[in-house]
Amino acid sequence: METIYTNQAPEAIGPYSQGMIVNNLFYSSGQIPLTPNMEIVAGGIREQTNQVLKNVQAVVKEAGASMESVVKTTIFIKNMDDFPIINEVYGSYFSEHQPARSCVEVARLPKDVQIEIEVIALVNE
Repeated sequence: METIYTNQAPEAIGPYSQGMIVNNLFYSSGQIPLTPNMEIVAGGIREQTNQVLKNVQAVVKEAGASMESVVKTTIFIKNMDDFPIINEVYGSYFSEHQPARSCVEVARLPKDVQIEIEVIALVNE
């Protein structure tokens, strides 16, 4: 097992890592719309989704993977009515390559943000 850390994404806000590599698979912790400086990004669901996916890109890259090697994403959102906007932003990061995905509406997320995304990616050998 290998623990992943990058200063290009926010630090973990609890007793966990940004991600782990096990048997050539990278498992990210959930990324929320914090900047690397640990500030919640200003704006609404569009801006929050974009920041989350920038954070995902950063940890995936640090793991030696890429967005094209993501095999599964899980999205947690506070309001399913935001799904069309989330889907639009998400599609700009995953246009040709479209990993398996789940999306779940939840009552509350850390720091009361609107979205959290975690991924599993194949690590380049």
